[in-house]
Amino acid sequence: MNTPEQPIPHNELQRLAALKRYNILDTLPDTAFDDATKLVSYICGAPIAHISFIDENRQWFKSEIGIGVSEVPREISFCRYTIMESKMVEIPDTHSNERFKNDPNVTGGFKVRFYAGVPLTTPDGYNIGTICAIDHVSKELNDDQRNALTIIGKHVINQLELITKNIELAAQKKIADRAVFAKDSFLANMSHEIRTPLNAIIGFTDLLAQTRLDTIQRDYIESVQIAEENLLLIVNDILDLSKLESGHLTIESQPFNLKNSLKHIYDLLKIKVPKDVEFNLFLDAEMPENVIGDQGRLNQILVNLTGNALKFTEDGEVTISVKKVTETADNYSLKFSVKDTGIGIPAEKLKTIFERFTQAEESTTRRFGGTGLGLNIVKQLVNLQNSEIHVKSKEGRGSEFFFILNYKKTEQIEAEEEQLSGYNLGKLNILLCEDNVLNQKLVRSVIHNFGFELDIAENGEVGIDLLSKNKYDLILMDLQMPVKDGYQTTEYIRNEMNLNIPIIAMTAHSLVGEQELCFNMGMNAYVPKPFKQTALLETIKTVLTIESKPVQKRKVDLSFLEEMSYGDTGFRQEMINLFVEKIPNEADQLQKAFHDNDTNTVRDLAHNMKSSIDIFMLKDLSNYLTIIEEEAKLGQFNAETADKINIFHCEITEVVKILKEV
Repeated sequence: MNTPEQPIPHNELQRLAALKRYNILDTLPDTAFDDATKLVSYICGAPIAHISFIDENRQWFKSEIGIGVSEVPREISFCRYTIMESKMVEIPDTHSNERFKNDPNVTGGFKVRFYAGVPLTTPDGYNIGTICAIDHVSKELNDDQRNALTIIGKHVINQLELITKNIELAAQKKIADRAVFAKDSFLANMSHEIRTPLNAIIGFTDLLAQTRLDTIQRDYIESVQIAEENLLLIVNDILDLSKLESGHLTIESQPFNLKNSLKHIYDLLKIKVPKDVEFNLFLDAEMPENVIGDQGRLNQILVNLTGNALKFTEDGEVTISVKKVTETADNYSLKFSVKDTGIGIPAEKLKTIFERFTQAEESTTRRFGGTGLGLNIVKQLVNLQNSEIHVKSKEGRGSEFFFILNYKKTEQIEAEEEQLSGYNLGKLNILLCEDNVLNQKLVRSVIHNFGFELDIAENGEVGIDLLSKNKYDLILMDLQMPVKDGYQTTEYIRNEMNLNIPIIAMTAHSLVGEQELCFNMGMNAYVPKPFKQTALLETIKTVLTIESKPVQKRKVDLSFLEEMSYGDTGFRQEMINLFVEKIPNEADQLQKAFHDNDTNTVRDLAHNMKSSIDIFMLKDLSNYLTIIEEEAKLGQFNAETADKINIFHCEITEVVKILKEV
């Protein structure tokens, strides 16, 4: 018997290219395809059904019933003929078909007597595979069955298209995320480089202002303080803009005293009022005393708007007013307004006044200063609270900015505030972990002014050594230190030394999400540099109160593993054991490879660990590995890479500890 000629489509090269575009070959089982195969078997009443794809040498089964193998050589498949056609191929009885009656899978093998196959045709016309029904007895499909088989074939192609589009979108999202992360990292690095010396300048200036000065010296010091506050505002504006763009800035919902907050803003800005300007605060008699919302963001909005009003008003008045608009059983609606009699805004500029880097006139920046970011940030902060900001203005006659915010009702909170402010700290022994000499000197002076004792460690290892020898009431922890950084030191204190001593993170490195990460690592509070002495003291009070928030612990989501195990507890435990045995070791290797600048090993380890990390739904750690892998491919390691690898290593230790308790 002559071997039949191997049928090859005329567009074979293009067909294979189309198949490879889908990246479907040798992929794991998929419920959507398995369901389609079951449906074909049911509709056609056939014991054998499959969805398969044909490459150069084989027919590979994405999903199958009744076959039991993952692939067969192309030259023995029925489907090599089906991909030559544009419509369904149906063979009611192979024994009477000249092409197939002597086929080994007809006379033996799968004992094929009936075959129906639909080519899987891509949108651009290439047959990349088949969807088939096979039986051991002769039969003939009716029109409904044929139509159903064709429709399922189209569904399979649509599923492939959807998968491919999702992969493309995910790839584009990764590129976009990397771009955002690169920008955020750059801004965070710049922030760190600016904030570190600025912290020392502000701190020592504040200490100097508390000493005995003559009139001229005090005037100079006050001028320096104004300049440093303006510089800090610019740095904060840039960081807030970055956080807003990346979606990492959120609105808090906590009880606060609204009247006290507004009076604090008024008192804070009163010192900046020009001598010919009357500065007023008008509060509606029906305005609530206490509400639930984001006090910090309200302060930021009003300080920005009022600061602008005072800056652009040389005579006349500036007024902050708050009025209750409506009240329900659970909420208040309050209208906030900042009105001035200053230079005003030209009509043609009103539509663009909230755009970033925009000011009403180019000369405004030269005359009054500013980045042009403030109003854009204000607009976004108001929008985040489901509201809009509006402006009314006439050039030369002043402006009014106003918005309405909704706040939830709350009970009185004065008693709680009095309890906190009246808390007696007594004599405290504090450990500072900080490598910058200027910051060491500054914190020592500030802490001694508070009446507390201070020991200093220039890195985490020295800090751990001091902690093992001495008793401390709390730790001030810088995050970026040599030898052992703040994250590693905290992880060691919590997990190896098993100490619950309060830890306050102190850093000039305002990386997006860093505050949340500090809490997850086991720290109790977070103070960004440059810090105000009052803010540091209040934070110390807070972490030492009994009611201070418990340390947040990472949670491990086992839902995907449960789904994979289908109720098999042995398999589930085996996967957990493999993670516990394998991943910490690979995390150690990752750290070593980074320190050795071995980009290839870093790339491979980051890539290989991702699949294990994804099984346990550790999305943040998976994102770290993705970025580390990309940086390794580009050979562009930096201080941020070191941070990510160190954080990853510490977090894996926490995950393993949790998994051992499961």
